[in-house]
Amino acid sequence: MAIKLRKVNYLNVSVAIFAGITILNFYTFASIMHELSIATNIIEIAEEFAIKNNNAKISKIEIEVGELSGIVIASLEFALALAVKDTVLEHSQRLIIPILGQATCNVCHTQFPNSDWYTPCPKCFSMGFEITGGKELRIKSIFVD
Repeated sequence: MAIKLRKVNYLNVSVAIFAGITILNFYTFASIMHELSIATNIIEIAEEFAIKNNNAKISKIEIEVGELSGIVIASLEFALALAVKDTVLEHSQRLIIPILGQATCNVCHTQFPNSDWYTPCPKCFSMGFEITGGKELRIKSIFVD
């Protein structure tokens, strides 16, 4: 099976998204446009992978997205659904795996879950911490038939 490479036409996808703006608020629209560029990069990586593996048919792709990455998972799923048409990912399963935020306190060195940038250390209540997880955006795995 030959892989058909194509560049995603941002204008066509943008018009498709804009046509639905009546049911979306502006924040959601802006978020989808951000995630659209991420979706197209994921598609490009998958197409390069398929070519390097003798035009392998991709059956599944797993993508890890941290909750502190600034990416809205629902918007990324929507953008991927629009952008995969006529690509190697069109008929593949796309699984997005959320990664929880984690932090380590700079004062008492407690590790704690942190789903936003404003949660203090639960032990000493310090706001001085380092984010140690949840900023990820990576393709975890690609499965081929």
